[in-house]
Amino acid sequence: MPFQLPGDAVVLIGLALIFDFLNGFHDSSNIVATMISSRAIGPRRALLITAVAEFAGPFLFGVAVARTIGSEIVAETAVSMPVLISAVIAAIGWNVFTWLAGIPSSSSHALIGGIAGATIAGFGVGALKWAGMGKVLLALFVSPPLGLLAGYVLMKTILFLARGATPRINIFFKQAQIATALGLALSHGANDAQKTMGMITLGLVTAGALPAFAVPTWVIAISAGAIALGTSLGGWRLIRTLGAKFYTIRPVHGFTAQVASATIILGAALLGGPVSTTQVVSSSILGVGSAERLSKVRWGVAGPIAAAWLLTIPISALLAAVIYAVIR
Repeated sequence: MPFQLPGDAVVLIGLALIFDFLNGFHDSSNIVATMISSRAIGPRRALLITAVAEFAGPFLFGVAVARTIGSEIVAETAVSMPVLISAVIAAIGWNVFTWLAGIPSSSSHALIGGIAGATIAGFGVGALKWAGMGKVLLALFVSPPLGLLAGYVLMKTILFLARGATPRINIFFKQAQIATALGLALSHGANDAQKTMGMITLGLVTAGALPAFAVPTWVIAISAGAIALGTSLGGWRLIRTLGAKFYTIRPVHGFTAQVASATIILGAALLGGPVSTTQVVSSSILGVGSAERLSKVRWGVAGPIAAAWLLTIPISALLAAVIYAVIR
């Protein structure tokens, strides 16, 4: 960091890394829940392997999502430290609340809602770039139905291909989950850590520490490190929700859900679309279970998740607007 940063920029970086850590802590359940529940690998080993892959993801797959967050949502004239700080605090608050409640919710939704709410409170609706906001909302809201569909179709395909197989095929699905979990972790790191990179880089531009929006290597490193650290510690409440409450997950379910989720999340990362790993993985698990039979899934458990999916953006936007009014 070859420059002296003003105090508000340091505060923003600190808050963004806390958000990033909580994102990893919160979302670790998405990656490890199915393979822990299917007894493919032990919990601590699963979290450690996942954390390493999370760190590597942003370095391997670029920073397209960071550019979307940092340059395509808010007009340059409306970007200020109070807006950025309010958005991150609101996202942190929502993440903590949903973790305590054991509800898998979206850190991405929370951050986007926070950015929108603080921007509108400070500069009005016209300060939002609606083309970029439309791209973000499309990625956030289309990806869960895609996860449901991908899980359903892939599970039907696997059941057809594995018809007549002996129970020994479960050994393959158990072992294969290590590889699919690595792919899911890489895709999660490539997508979710970039949101923090985008906020930090935007703050550096606002503070005058960068002449234009370009993510420095040290920002990639600290963002990847924070999300990996959070992942390594694991959000056990959410692991229990995703790994056991929908239905009894067997190795084939874990394998299929991970492949479906990783494909969608990595594709979105490469295209610059910020998606919710939580929502994609949850919907993939539902799609996989319903492919065997609809009654297999405890659909009542999906109710709070669906409610969080719909309410996260408006609640975090309102919270950010209130925080902006206080700190401004």
